[in-house]
Amino acid sequence: MKITKDMLVGEVLDIDTGAAEYFFAIGMHCLGCPASRGESIEQACAVHGTNADELVAKLNDYFANK
Repeated sequence: MKITKDMLVGEVLDIDTGAAEYFFAIGMHCLGCPASRGESIEQACAVHGTNADELVAKLNDYFANK
């Protein structure tokens, strides 16, 4: 599984809810709300002032080590 920054946050969480910790780390605590689940990783990072490429790298490391 390869995570990309154009994937929806909800899509990643549907694959594995354990990935939520990486979104929590950027300050995205409202993962259950419809807007956040429908945002791409890139959009969520822009809203939270975080680098999307860094988050994607962390998520890919997480999934690679499962």
